[in-house]
Amino acid sequence: MRVLRAITAPLSRTRWFRRFAVTALPPMERWTSRVSGGRIQLTAFLVPSLVLHTIGAKSGEPRDAPLMYTADGEGRAYVAGTNWAGAAHPAWTTNLLAHPDVSITVRGRHMKVHASLVPDDERDAAWAVMEAQWPDYREYERDSGRTARIFLLQPVR
Repeated sequence: MRVLRAITAPLSRTRWFRRFAVTALPPMERWTSRVSGGRIQLTAFLVPSLVLHTIGAKSGEPRDAPLMYTADGEGRAYVAGTNWAGAAHPAWTTNLLAHPDVSITVRGRHMKVHASLVPDDERDAAWAVMEAQWPDYREYERDSGRTARIFLLQPVR
C-alpha cells in the first residue's frame, strides 16, 4: 500500500488529476458506496477513507462527503478541507463549523463524532501526521492560496 501511495501521491498533485478527480471521483464514490452498502470506498484502496455525514449550514439538509482521514494515534482522526487545491473551502467544512456534532461511516461502521477546528498553533503538527500518510498532502493547501481548515474528529460515546 505504501508503494502505491508513493507512486500515486505525485500524480494526485498534477493539474490534470485535480480536474479529473474533482468531477469524476465523487460520482464514482457514490456509485461504489451504493453498490457495496457503504462498506467500500474507491479512495480506501489508497488511503484510509470515511464518509462524513453533516447537516447543511444553510439548508439544514443532510449532506455526505467521502474524505481521506488520518488517525492521530489516540482514537481520533484528522480531516483537511483541501478541496483539491481549489480556491474555496469545501462546503462540508462550513457545515462542520455550523454543526460540529456529526457522524461518520468507516468501512461500513457508523459512529457519532464531534468535530473541532485544529487551532493555528497545532496545524503544523497535524499536517506532519497527515503527510506521513500521504506525502506532500499540504501542497494542496499551498497551491490553493488559502489556509485549509483542518478538523479533529473525536468519537462520542
